[in-house]
Amino acid sequence: MSVENTHVDEVVTHVRSQDVQLPGGTFVLLTLDNGFDHTKPNSFGPAGLSELSVALDRAAERADAGEIIGLGITGKPFIFAVGADLKGVATITSREQALEIARQGHEVFSKITDLSVPTFAFINGASMGGGVEIALYADYRTISADVPAYATPEVFLGLVPGWGGTYLLPHLIGVENALKLIVENPLNQNRMIKGKDAFALGCADRLLEPVTFLEDSLDFAGKVIAGEEKVDRAPVDTDESAWDAAVSAMRKTALQRTGGAAISATRALDLVEAARTASREDAFEAENQALADLIMSDELRAGLYAFDLVQRRAKRPAGAPDKALARKVTKVGIVGAGLMASQLALLFIRQLKVPVVMTDLDQERVDKGVAYVHAEIDKLAAKGRISPDGVNRFKALVTGSTSKDGFADADFVIEAVFEEMSVKKKVWAEVEAIVTPECVLATNTSSLSITEMAEDLKHPERVVGFHFFNPVAVMPLLEIIRGEKTDDATLATAFAAGKGLKKTCILVKNSPSFVVNRLLGRFMGDAGRMVDEGTPIETVEKAFAGLTPMPPFMLISLVGPPIALHNSETLAKAFPDRFRASKNLAKVVEAKIPSFYGADGKIDPKVMELFDAPSDPKELTAEQVRESALASMADEIRRMLDEGVVAEVQDIDLAMITGAGFPFWNGGISPLLDRTGTSEKVTGSRFLAAGVASVPTS
Repeated sequence: MSVENTHVDEVVTHVRSQDVQLPGGTFVLLTLDNGFDHTKPNSFGPAGLSELSVALDRAAERADAGEIIGLGITGKPFIFAVGADLKGVATITSREQALEIARQGHEVFSKITDLSVPTFAFINGASMGGGVEIALYADYRTISADVPAYATPEVFLGLVPGWGGTYLLPHLIGVENALKLIVENPLNQNRMIKGKDAFALGCADRLLEPVTFLEDSLDFAGKVIAGEEKVDRAPVDTDESAWDAAVSAMRKTALQRTGGAAISATRALDLVEAARTASREDAFEAENQALADLIMSDELRAGLYAFDLVQRRAKRPAGAPDKALARKVTKVGIVGAGLMASQLALLFIRQLKVPVVMTDLDQERVDKGVAYVHAEIDKLAAKGRISPDGVNRFKALVTGSTSKDGFADADFVIEAVFEEMSVKKKVWAEVEAIVTPECVLATNTSSLSITEMAEDLKHPERVVGFHFFNPVAVMPLLEIIRGEKTDDATLATAFAAGKGLKKTCILVKNSPSFVVNRLLGRFMGDAGRMVDEGTPIETVEKAFAGLTPMPPFMLISLVGPPIALHNSETLAKAFPDRFRASKNLAKVVEAKIPSFYGADGKIDPKVMELFDAPSDPKELTAEQVRESALASMADEIRRMLDEGVVAEVQDIDLAMITGAGFPFWNGGISPLLDRTGTSEKVTGSRFLAAGVASVPTS
């Protein structure tokens, strides 16, 4: 089967070739452009690679004939290239097909290196994966100072940089820097770096300003070709002990982060380790074999399933009402001026750019909240993310008061007060007496009933759950909860506001703790139970590497023991048959100890002194802990689906990825439960059909 036929839906990245006259002669400039704007980035599929191959063959002919003095490659506005077109992976059903695609990338990109004239990559915009790799084949590279994202994210998805990255990067920027890009950053929630950072690592020879980037890049190329400008690069240390030490250190980091669950990280490290002494030919063939194996792995299919969720499903929330019903939000009120309320105020003024008024019980709290917002704006300005004019404009949008009278003309009021039903009911009674009947009343509750909260109001239909995750500026998820009487206009307005805030919105049925906190509550509750029954806390913590973004007691420490306890108490009250509030956790809260961990990063002995030892200890191994936790989560997910908490299991996976940082290589959680057989063992069936987040069986 020809590679060209394996991806019928490819958005082809075309190659525009033009001659540019430099002082020394004709220079060929190849521009990668798929014909769309920056919202659909350039990517490399089989047809696009074939077109690039033809263009490079033609350039080689002209170079050999003495017609051209050099060649450069750049991208369309704001985009260089973002790597392989992974939509085609779903069509690959054999290792032979996978191997053919891997080899095609190497063969085409190598034609850049093989040209008989100097070659250049002008990295003008976002550059990821194969976009990073194609530039490595050039002799020289320039990068724009405003490049927003530069990364090799393959390990995050379940692949390796398999078109030259694991060999060329360490030989260009050194093994330690290369491993940061290839392994560390992808495992750190797919961290991207900016153009300036890429230049600092040595990924490019010149950092140029965006306004005249192409002009200056061509000038640079002309001077290099003419011998008027020399490029000096730091020598790469290929000493065996130093190289192996760097790889070994990163293996430990990867093991801590993934528990060995991300096979892509292991393969990437193997390739980089071998790259020290391997020939280019052997290194590229090793990449081919690794890509073929990984493309045919469930890990990659789960990663691509997760990628599809955050790229596509997140943009079309299941069950959201007609967006035409949404009312405009021109002013926002926030009840509360604490840390969460202040974070919300900053988010609303930055994204919606509307006036925000914060209220609290006394002027000192109000002033502190407004001051926090102003300080955060100043920090963003210092980083160059807000202009001086923007600073003044944003600061003017936020005001504070001890009176709620300023809510009278607000279209949207959100509360961020103490997580107690009576407190929230009192707040809404006061707000309803001031606002218009159409004003949306949004609660940031993490666990309480929206229906109960609204039941005493004259207009319960305009109350909606609007649950953010902490830190607000970082976590993408927004759970939008429909109460029993919430109407479509309110819900549509909530979704429109959430979209304006650039959040991933998921519609959730009114139910205890909703999605993320309910599932985490089961997970953390089970962890607490196992420790209470005699399993060492260190054993429990180690059991979850590669399953959750952090161990359960570290997570409890992050959200705060009081909040974790409140959530577990809410769930234990609602579902006493399977949720429990740990008595030991309650003792930690009572002692006002903020974390299970001390300053040294280890479990705080003061915490352990509070724990009651069980009379009949039951100690589990890490494997038993993990199996028990997976079984509990499978059981809870099935119950949530049966209750209609969300439309489909995909929404649970999307929530756990964007709200709790569950890893891509597991596809969130349900593909892992399917892959380990836990789903069928506990619930009698898979959550996803075979092939959705796994390799098709036929």
